[in-house]
Amino acid sequence: MASDNFVDYVKIHCTSGNGGGGSTHFRREKYIPKGGPDGGDGGRGGHIYLRGNKQLWTLLHLKFKKHIKAGHGAHGAGNLKSGSQGEDMYIDVPLGTLAKDGETGEILFEITEEGEERIIQRGGRGGMGNNHFKSPTNQTPRHAQPGEEGIEGWKILELKILADVGLVGFPNAGKSTLLSVLSSAKPEIGDYPFTTLRPNLGIVSYRDFRSFIMADIPGIIEGAHAGKGLGLRFLRHIERNSILLFMIAADSADIQKEYNILLNELKQYNPELLHKERLLAITKSDMLDDELKAAITKELPTLPHLFISSVAQQGLMELKDLIWKHLNND
Repeated sequence: MASDNFVDYVKIHCTSGNGGGGSTHFRREKYIPKGGPDGGDGGRGGHIYLRGNKQLWTLLHLKFKKHIKAGHGAHGAGNLKSGSQGEDMYIDVPLGTLAKDGETGEILFEITEEGEERIIQRGGRGGMGNNHFKSPTNQTPRHAQPGEEGIEGWKILELKILADVGLVGFPNAGKSTLLSVLSSAKPEIGDYPFTTLRPNLGIVSYRDFRSFIMADIPGIIEGAHAGKGLGLRFLRHIERNSILLFMIAADSADIQKEYNILLNELKQYNPELLHKERLLAITKSDMLDDELKAAITKELPTLPHLFISSVAQQGLMELKDLIWKHLNND
């Protein structure tokens, strides 16, 4: 199943390279019997980097590659020759990837830009050669620094999808259907809860060859912020969406109540989500006449809203116009 290829959490073991040892060497040339110390420095051990790659949408490529190792630095040599640096390792990750310490859970950094490089495990420093330790009272130092050992440990990588619009709603609200109609994405669609088990991304074409990215997030249930249902696994993806499009079916028993539940789940997870722009789409509206729409409108929360039907292709262009207007503050 294609959706099994979406991996948004991996734990990897990173081992950076050892630094090379400094050299204990003395200059020895013809006619210069006591040339003094000329031991070079050891090379730095290899770092391990995360690098942003906008062509990637998932951490799947790291699912079965748990151990990442960088190269060791070379030892210094005579004639003040420094050892070569250990080979650095680069791990390409999608934009929106969060790096955490595997033991403490501390957030280290986030990759958000194409080509951005951040060190996730630093290599050991190379040791200084004996040339650094000469002095008027010790002109023949016979010691040099050893190189620092590399560091090893577990790191957690979490992907938070970067999209312009995040679809928020209960299971069966019609999110996957809307995404499939507006974009070329092919999410799994069915008339039962939790059809969508992983986020789906789609590029929505707009007027004059413009476009925006829409993310279909797995459906919320009450208690999701506490880990019920798909819980925390999907909520983190909503954090990186510019606009939240709430979707509630027209046949809901209480639209205002559903909206309040959805809003509360976001608030309990991260209160800052309430500062994002919110739009409301009443889905499956093709069976409503004008009188019913007017009656429902009186009960809706006070935010921009539209009645749409993905199946009947109703209100979709108006929805794209509304989204574009709010994305660009027109």
